[in-house]
Amino acid sequence: MSKYEIVIYWSEEDGSFIAEAPELSGCMADGKTYEEAVKNIHVIIDEWIETAKELGREIPAPKGRLMYA
Repeated sequence: MSKYEIVIYWSEEDGSFIAEAPELSGCMADGKTYEEAVKNIHVIIDEWIETAKELGREIPAPKGRLMYA
């Protein structure tokens, strides 16, 4: 299980829950249920990291909970 922060919200436009990993640019998933969105974002985080490694891109270390001013 990843240690990256995950933000989950309901999208009326999409009719589904959206899950984002803000520390990983563009890393998003969706699901018809909250649980499905969580499951899907963990798969996408793993794929994001695997692709970054293959491309030789930097993978940010998980920072935990992000704080906004």
